Amino acid sequence: MKTKTRSTEQIIEEQVRRWQIIQKKEKKEKEHISVITISREPGSGGNILAKRLSDQLDFDLFYQEFIHDMAESAQVSVRLLETLDEKGVSVLEEWISSLVDKHHLWPDRYLQHLMKIIGTIGKHGRAVIVGRGANFVLPPDKRLSIRVIAPLETRLKNVSQAYDVSVDDVKHRVLKTESDRKAFIKKYFNDDITNPLNYDLIINTGILSIDDAANAVKGAMSELNRA
Repeated sequence: MKTKTRSTEQIIEEQVRRWQIIQKKEKKEKEHISVITISREPGSGGNILAKRLSDQLDFDLFYQEFIHDMAESAQVSVRLLETLDEKGVSVLEEWISSLVDKHHLWPDRYLQHLMKIIGTIGKHGRAVIVGRGANFVLPPDKRLSIRVIAPLETRLKNVSQAYDVSVDDVKHRVLKTESDRKAFIKKYFNDDITNPLNYDLIINTGILSIDDAANAVKGAMSELNRA
């Protein structure tokens, strides 16, 4: 018997219900950082780290592909905005306006939806967001921005083992994905994805294990929220 795959709309409605439940339960507390954005070199283990952090912190996990699918739909961005109160929408609009001015952007329809979706997720908090320039969308004091890197040889080996193909076969795919991600950030945010100043913490998984990397991220978040 085949398992029915949930549609994007079903996943979104489930997420909206989770936010509504949390809003009813949570008391107003001192505002703290509860969003982690992860930019990663292909094959560096960034997705694995994101899943590990999501599980350990009980945060919602938003992968690049899902964010992209949502950003392609005007209905989705409207539905998510409905989960914010008037003040939340106003703050989100200020974030987007500041981002556009800072990076001299001319946002097309896709970028407008993308910024609203990432911004809405950021406002609700308790989330790990992978890719799609989330660290550029959310203000520095509202997220912990991570860049995951590793030597090319390590990344090629990781992808080779994951897909059970030779290193030579995956090299073009890895380099192409890396180039595409650089081009995406340059096109939509007029910035350099490799610039270390765009991140709070850079993790080399060629040196650190995923467990050690997760502990480093959680430690950094604790320090930021203690300040």
